[in-house]
Amino acid sequence: MTYITLTFPFNVCCDVAKRFLSTAWLFKIATHKLLSVAKQSPVLPGTDIGWKNTFRGVVYGFIPNRRYADGVIVLVRSIYESCRQLKMDFKSVELSNWLMFQQSELEYPARNITLKPGYEFYITTVDYSKNSYRDVVKPTVPKSYRLLLDKVLEERQKYAGRVVIKSYGIRKDRLWVCGEVQITIPIDFYHKHMARVKVNKGKLYGGVDVNMDRINLVIVDSSENLRDVYTFWFRETTARGFPRKSARSIIGVKVHEMLSYAYHQGVKTLFLEDPGVLGKLKLLWVRGGDRKHENYNYKKTVFRSSIIEMIALKASLYDIKVEYVDPKGTTSSREHDEIMVKHRLDRHMASAYLIALKRLKQP
Repeated sequence: MTYITLTFPFNVCCDVAKRFLSTAWLFKIATHKLLSVAKQSPVLPGTDIGWKNTFRGVVYGFIPNRRYADGVIVLVRSIYESCRQLKMDFKSVELSNWLMFQQSELEYPARNITLKPGYEFYITTVDYSKNSYRDVVKPTVPKSYRLLLDKVLEERQKYAGRVVIKSYGIRKDRLWVCGEVQITIPIDFYHKHMARVKVNKGKLYGGVDVNMDRINLVIVDSSENLRDVYTFWFRETTARGFPRKSARSIIGVKVHEMLSYAYHQGVKTLFLEDPGVLGKLKLLWVRGGDRKHENYNYKKTVFRSSIIEMIALKASLYDIKVEYVDPKGTTSSREHDEIMVKHRLDRHMASAYLIALKRLKQP
């Protein structure tokens, strides 16, 4: 089953802020300890239950809460499994600089990070003396997500919770913490209650080329005839130092604009570059050091794959199907150059058209 994570920002101060920080630090210390123990283990369990039975006692000594302890175990096991899939040396992995705490299992209600009516969350925290508390947080919930949270409560939908500490500091002699409450729910539940349209009767196809400052959409019919082209810009997000949260919001709006436009033009299926293949190519490109501009590597890494994933996630809200195309040859080839000349398209729009053509020509 596929899941989506919803993010809601919050601010807390004083004693509550202290307990949020202590819980996050205890969670991180426990994660470092378990990672160290796992690296030294000659053989590691092959199942979630095996990991929990083997390591829960170790973790519980640092954060005495069963659900948070299991959250640490699931996190470290996911690192181990990722290293196996990517053929990386697990023993060389180091944790990045983060502060957060989570419970691993989906349940209703989630016991440690509990959604309540009125869009409040009752959150279990632990101080440095290992005492437990229940602190109340009322994060900022966008109007578009309020119905969804209401449905979580109404339908008793299982979910998992996480708290991420984004920043902290002293203001007017008081400790403040800025963070996010994140809840994870099944993607089918999200689509069920967030759908923008009921039925899409379109018969056309859309080729999409994603770049750091725009989304290029080309609409074609089943005979490969070019019907329409449109560019959705978000140039301001590419500036170094532009807030990532603001960039994601702006891009999210443009993604919805693109999908709405495609729906109203009769598009039933979108063709996108395969984010899995694109990710591998991106990794090889970065390692190769092909940097034509100081900021290009940064921009490409941050935006491109994430935008494709965002489009794929939200397309179902417009009853638009998504299919993936191998990106090889869609940006530089003889056919690409011929399309630019024949249809008087720029290179990005020609890439979008070529993406559509490649998929339509497949059996």
